[in-house]
Amino acid sequence: MLKEQKSRLAALFAQAATELAARAGVDLPAPEVTLDRPKQAAHGDLACNLAMQLARPLKAAPRKIAEDLAERVRELDVDCSTDDGAVAPPHTLASMIEALEIAGPGFINIRLRDDAKRAAVPQVLADGEAFGRGARGAGRKVVVEFVSANPTGPLHVGHGRQGALGDALSALLQADGWAVTREFYYNDAGAQIENLARSVQARARGLSPDDPSFPADGYRGDYIVDIANDYLARATVSAERVPEVTGAGDPEDLDAIRRFAVAYLRREQDLDLRAFGVRFDNYYLESSLYADGRVQKAVDALVAAGRTYEDGGALWLRTTDYGDDKDRVMRKSEGGFTYFVPDVAYHVTKWERGYQRAINIQGSDHHGTIARVRAGLQALGAGIPEGYPDYVLHKMVTVMRGGEEVKISKRAGSYVTLRDLITWSGELRDQAGQPTGADEQRGRDAVRFFLISRKADSEFVFDVDLALARSDENPVYYVQYAHARLCSVFAQWGGDVAGLASEAAAGRVDLSPLASPREFALIARLAEFPERVAEAVDELAPHAIAFYLKDLASEVHSYYNAERFLVDDEALRNARLALLVAARQVLRNGLALIGVSAPERM
Repeated sequence: MLKEQKSRLAALFAQAATELAARAGVDLPAPEVTLDRPKQAAHGDLACNLAMQLARPLKAAPRKIAEDLAERVRELDVDCSTDDGAVAPPHTLASMIEALEIAGPGFINIRLRDDAKRAAVPQVLADGEAFGRGARGAGRKVVVEFVSANPTGPLHVGHGRQGALGDALSALLQADGWAVTREFYYNDAGAQIENLARSVQARARGLSPDDPSFPADGYRGDYIVDIANDYLARATVSAERVPEVTGAGDPEDLDAIRRFAVAYLRREQDLDLRAFGVRFDNYYLESSLYADGRVQKAVDALVAAGRTYEDGGALWLRTTDYGDDKDRVMRKSEGGFTYFVPDVAYHVTKWERGYQRAINIQGSDHHGTIARVRAGLQALGAGIPEGYPDYVLHKMVTVMRGGEEVKISKRAGSYVTLRDLITWSGELRDQAGQPTGADEQRGRDAVRFFLISRKADSEFVFDVDLALARSDENPVYYVQYAHARLCSVFAQWGGDVAGLASEAAAGRVDLSPLASPREFALIARLAEFPERVAEAVDELAPHAIAFYLKDLASEVHSYYNAERFLVDDEALRNARLALLVAARQVLRNGLALIGVSAPERM
């Protein structure tokens, strides 16, 4: 049922409980009313266990309390009319209850009126693209940091999982009313960048990875050769929101090589993200934290706050004061800061930029960083709340293709790239089964859907062959095909779909012919969508939307296979078509949240 209807029902039960308590002379705080769908449909549409909660404070048998609650709720559930006596639109009906039945020790099973159940259809059509959206965020600012790859190579499938999770979570937060900033943090400082520069320099000098002079910790992928060749050719590269960099052509100028290589790989990562349909609002450079003196400023503030001490020539932070299992080194004895120190300085900038909420999407290997960063922020005494920032940690992705695990990419040298995965998942073949190219949109859709289809903290096996399958076993195909099937019905009808939707939204289409169990099941699934969105936001769990879409697609396919829609009976036809328009709208809304297209033909 609709969220608004559920809230009203809960309010009726709460009011009835308050009245019962007052009658018994008990001062009862506002009860928390839970309405759940029974495990068995035969038990009704919703179930309430409030009577069991009230048994102890009211000192009465739960079943007797349930009977009293049911009687009063029936009285409170009355027809709703506007002040001028006009009948309210069907989706705002207040009289919702068909029957209340007492079961077991005191459960109240609720059966809803058919017109109350049908109310979801005009509500969906009235809201359109806004159905499922809320305003709980109230325009508050939140920064979601994700991908944040070192600019030392192409994006790998782990970055892809971050991209899918972060972009979907950002869309969910926006749908919940938050003012979202998508941010990419470039780790463009430190030893890895030095290794990148020396690897490119070695290639520019004509050395191969097998040469004894090649850097021991260097990067060996073919992309290093491409960077070196373009540098020597004095090519010009540019990444999003950074100045152009032209190769100096001198293999001995390590600083010039470093600048060129970082810009080159930032451009490559930009192209990968664009192919994945992910865009960022802001890019933040780690190097700027040092250039602006923010890292040293954070360290000085921690020292001044008395939260540090020196031991063995190193500077330590008392992270155990904030729940860590041991204190952590901030500045090593040989000099230089440990990696979590710039992270603390970076998160101070998030707070200072007005983001009272921050969410980081990172690999599970960052688990140890959480306590250190939060401890550093607390130790500063800057008013940053405990638990800032929030983290969503994801586990690794294993790629299977042709029944075998794929471990490396020729281009990257040591891992499967995101671009590989998109290309493979969108592969096109001729009748002989030979590859003829790739459909980038199809590949992007498959990768994005698959990478959020499991909880972030669970390991995931990405089966490329399944992503290519045009069958019910392929979840993205299954959901998209449900949408395409509905579009095919409207194409066969040839009528004014928008006009029908508008009439149904205004309550001018008779929906009473919608009376079969499959129709009510589909309507109930549509009505769930706003709650599923809210739950996904609360739990930082985009996978919940993928789960919901598969359930909705199942209801659509079941209904499509069981019924005819273009029947001679005009009232029945229009009612069923209105339901299909609503189902198509919710499928579109859900797919849009996770960045997957809704094709009209497949």
